[in-house]
Amino acid sequence: MTTARSTSAPVTATTATAVPATRLPYLGSGIGYRTEIKDAVDSPANRVDWLEVITEHYLFAPPDVRDVLHRLRRRFRVVPHGLELSIGGPGEPSPRYVDALAQLVDEIDAPWFSDHLCFTRAAGVALSTLTPLPRTREIAREVGRRAQRVQAAVGRPLILENVTYYIDLTSPLSEGQFIAEVMEHCECGLLLDLTNLDINAHNHGYSALEFLDTIPVERVVQVHLAGGTGGEDDRMDLDTHSEPVPPAVWDLLIELVGRTPVRATLLERDQNFPGDFGELQAELDHARRILDDAAGYARAGVR
Repeated sequence: MTTARSTSAPVTATTATAVPATRLPYLGSGIGYRTEIKDAVDSPANRVDWLEVITEHYLFAPPDVRDVLHRLRRRFRVVPHGLELSIGGPGEPSPRYVDALAQLVDEIDAPWFSDHLCFTRAAGVALSTLTPLPRTREIAREVGRRAQRVQAAVGRPLILENVTYYIDLTSPLSEGQFIAEVMEHCECGLLLDLTNLDINAHNHGYSALEFLDTIPVERVVQVHLAGGTGGEDDRMDLDTHSEPVPPAVWDLLIELVGRTPVRATLLERDQNFPGDFGELQAELDHARRILDDAAGYARAGVR
């Protein structure tokens, strides 16, 4: 069992160099594990390459719940995706949380673990939302160093996810610049949620392609794909994880894998599940084909 090291250990490097994403295992096309689709996921008739689970569902769970995770691990690679690390909060992440996370990651031999580039707690109060961070270089440096300490404590690669935000206060840095600055101060990877990118670009009037030009795309390990609502008659897009992946997000995936190898895609659906798993299977297969096509082009020397 991995013993978590102190999260207060100093980070000495000013600019970090991450382990290349290509050194991490290739997982393929996966889906977020939810009780509404657990029987379909378990069925050998359906092709699911790997699973992402919500970290907090299992972190301090009783043995019978933890056993579900161990059973899933016997068939799938499993990656824990957290909501409550609060890497950008006003205080350090909870040592109890990080210790338990290290144990969980070790138990299931996860190739990496992920959480959000945001904060979810302040003054000991759970905010129950993924709150975006003020985009300054000082905060980016501190978040990067904190992420490095957590990664070292857990002993596996940490990948950080971009979040949606609906109010954009004046900031010195753009969203892409802020993410790039965070990456300068840690060896972590990126979980690029392409739906969040598409929603933010639409809601706040910036170019998704320019965002990809700004961030270090070589640090992208994994991608999230989902569908939201809104966007008509000048309404804001909403990140609801309730609809099929829209064409614009598939286009962004094709663009991204043309720029850099991606180790895994993850289909997120949290509500409005279709009665027929075949609809989700079609999206899983489409993501897999995009990854396979990109790998084939790379082998042929075509970009």
